[in-house]
Amino acid sequence: MAKVLIIDDDPHIRELVRYVVTRAGFAVAEAGDGLAALHLLETETVDCAVLDVMMPKMDGWELCRILKDHYDFPILMLTAKGETAQKVKGLNLGADDYLVKPFDGEELVARLRALLRRSGTAVARKTQIGSVVLDADTREVILGDERQALPQKEFELLVKLASRPGTTFTRDQLIEGVWGSDFNGNERTLDVHINRLRERLPEESCGLRIVTIRGLGYRLEASG
Repeated sequence: MAKVLIIDDDPHIRELVRYVVTRAGFAVAEAGDGLAALHLLETETVDCAVLDVMMPKMDGWELCRILKDHYDFPILMLTAKGETAQKVKGLNLGADDYLVKPFDGEELVARLRALLRRSGTAVARKTQIGSVVLDADTREVILGDERQALPQKEFELLVKLASRPGTTFTRDQLIEGVWGSDFNGNERTLDVHINRLRERLPEESCGLRIVTIRGLGYRLEASG
């Protein structure tokens, strides 16, 4: 399991990033500033870092330079600054990627996975919601010792909904995310797949429910 080091002085941002990446199957280490991060790295090994720019004691620019001089793991800079000059500065200091706050959790995870693939690190491909684990390698839903394999599109639809539990996805978002922007089939296809998921994953045994938001779309909720 790849470990992500989250370095940010804002505890709310650390909590958000921790929630997003642990749900995607990563282990996490945290530091509230650059000095704390360097101290942590004396005893812990990580596979990549999510690094904020504006921090007390040592800003992200300086920490990025030190990390690149002494360690060999990819760095994704996370900052509220969106100007091109700031991005270029980070990349010139050795950052491997750049994401501007506010960010989308799916994009953050996708970028981390891409960085880890390029660095040769094995990437976790499991998503957890409540007590249910979704294994992308086998397309299985895992609950305790029980495993259930799903057809590809049903699994992709479930993963899409599980990427942001409690968030309503519009019908268009789900269709584009699973079938692609060039899908020209019947919209009823989405409803059929939702109904099949409900049949395969009854709420009373899985602790998950797919809620219909009339006139808009669907969302996944953990009921237990």
